[in-house]
Amino acid sequence: MHDVLAGYVGRGEVPGLVGLISRHDETHVEAIGTRSIGGEPIARDTIFRIASMSKPVTAAATMVLVEEGLVRLDEPVDRLLPELSERRVLRAVDGPVGDTVRANRAITVRDLLMFTAGFGYLFAPRLYPIHEATAELGLSAGPPRPASLPTPDEYMRRLGTLPLLFQPGTSWLYNTGAEVLSVLIARAAGQSFERFLQERLFEPLDMKDTGFVVPAAKLGRLTTSYVNNRETQELDVYDAAETSDWQKAPAFPNGAGGLLSTVDDYLAFGRMLMNGGRLGNARILSRPSVELMTTDQLTAEEKANCGFGPEMFAHHGWGFCLYIVTRRAGLDSVGSYGWSGGLGSSWESDPREDMITILLTSKLWDSATPPPVFGDFSTLAYSAIDD
Repeated sequence: MHDVLAGYVGRGEVPGLVGLISRHDETHVEAIGTRSIGGEPIARDTIFRIASMSKPVTAAATMVLVEEGLVRLDEPVDRLLPELSERRVLRAVDGPVGDTVRANRAITVRDLLMFTAGFGYLFAPRLYPIHEATAELGLSAGPPRPASLPTPDEYMRRLGTLPLLFQPGTSWLYNTGAEVLSVLIARAAGQSFERFLQERLFEPLDMKDTGFVVPAAKLGRLTTSYVNNRETQELDVYDAAETSDWQKAPAFPNGAGGLLSTVDDYLAFGRMLMNGGRLGNARILSRPSVELMTTDQLTAEEKANCGFGPEMFAHHGWGFCLYIVTRRAGLDSVGSYGWSGGLGSSWESDPREDMITILLTSKLWDSATPPPVFGDFSTLAYSAIDD
């Protein structure tokens, strides 16, 4: 494994990476390369922007509130998010923004967790009017940028002016559901989203390096983030550690893609889920809640109408803000679950093998298809099993 991963660093495909495998009582970590090109060596405690690996954390936070009775999975979100009441839906997804019909039903909390609320990223062969309208409001798709979103209330106001792309409960559309959950959680809990995460997840799990901001004292452990220049094939800086957007608190703490973390912090979160909601003396969730989160919730219709294309769910289903392996196409077991981050990260838990794998890099993905290093890392982890 070391030789293969070191090859990716040596060829300049990624400046550095940290890979972790945890199985039973054994944990193995590879820290290879540098935090920035030509910079200091990467280490096990290096801090990465985990992007969409924030989403499962947001789902777990939602389930904390469900267990406390502050929100209910199948209640309309209108009570806490009145901006989303009385929804209108595009008559045709590629049609004029003003050509709408009434929504058949209200959006529910479950819809937000399952990404079936009717809004989200739609990848299409051309720009539709809804894409243009979304971009004009500053809510269009793109890599996480903490400074790019308005305050939560303003975000909801803008979102509420747009029609839904599809009727609630009929299509899987990426990302926006987790952003909206960030606001719902704060309003239901009566405190800021970041404070709720800190008190109810990060502190009990000793995730001491996870949050929306990297403090000045920890800035020396943050990676510089890079993006591939398609013309020169060189790595351009996306977010430099010294001037990082993550140095100051964002106006909108975004549970869809705004968190920073380390490999050991995220292992604590993954192990908590694997243990049925408990880690050590800290119980975050009940076992039934974790089982619900990690069970495929999508119907055949919702998978067919996926905003990424129907091939997205050829081997996977979707629980609450994470995927579930439904057909064995690789070495991972049916029932494995996890998610990845477009800024260069991936996590998967395999309950059958009692194994957690996490790979953190500092290079943005070029597409929705994982770069080869992630597939090789997973294959090497499973090929090391000898029992």
